[in-house]
Amino acid sequence: GWARAVRGLLLDVSGVLYDSGADGGVPIAGPSAALKWIKASGLKLRLCTNETQATRENFVRKLQGMGFDVSVSEVTAPAPAACHILKERGLRPHLLVHDDLVPEFAEIDKTNPNCVVLGDAAENFTYANLNEAFRVLIGMEKPVLISLGRGRYYKETDGLKLDVGAYMKALEYACDVQAEVVGKPSKRFFESALAEMGVPAEQAIMIGDDIVNDVGGAQQCGMRALQVRTGKYRPSDENHPDVKPDAYVNNLAEAVDIILQQM
Repeated sequence: GWARAVRGLLLDVSGVLYDSGADGGVPIAGPSAALKWIKASGLKLRLCTNETQATRENFVRKLQGMGFDVSVSEVTAPAPAACHILKERGLRPHLLVHDDLVPEFAEIDKTNPNCVVLGDAAENFTYANLNEAFRVLIGMEKPVLISLGRGRYYKETDGLKLDVGAYMKALEYACDVQAEVVGKPSKRFFESALAEMGVPAEQAIMIGDDIVNDVGGAQQCGMRALQVRTGKYRPSDENHPDVKPDAYVNNLAEAVDIILQQM
């Protein structure tokens, strides 16, 4: 029943389309063909990623280089959403993000910071950089911490890596502040992707490898959600105490095949 009455698909990227890595990553078998099936079927498509190590333009170029037929207009990512919030609220960020993401904030005033924006800074997550962000926050009467996701870990070709959520929690604890999460599993993030597709939640399915941020976040918005057994998936996910996917599938291609059979 989970595959019926679907008009739109939201896909996680890392762990669903490809496994990231220092060399750019490697595609997972099957998703390239599955994307072609989705587009030929007329289903609406959004790539919902918490990718914060590159601008959307560079991110899409990398995917295209792996053989994926995608465009920037099909990507919903945290950095542009964060920029909208910063402008809307007159916030000037101290950035602790990956060097390759900084261009996304080119039009944002960063003088005399009154908030901290945290992304997957990778090698920039040094003690000195974390301490500098801590000092900015602790010096505010009402500290504002904006995190471009809250993932615990993700998978690269050489194994699992700590994600931004671990560093977010450290700053929350040190500064006694609650971070505002812009990326998945934020309800606002998923609602934005649905609005861009023009599809109501009950007619959309989210497919991801993260049991909490992909599956749990989408279900809280009223969507059906599937977990793929690729990427960061671990067998223990199937015993998660709080989140139960509408289905488990071995990979994206299997999920798309089942959905198309119901159309």
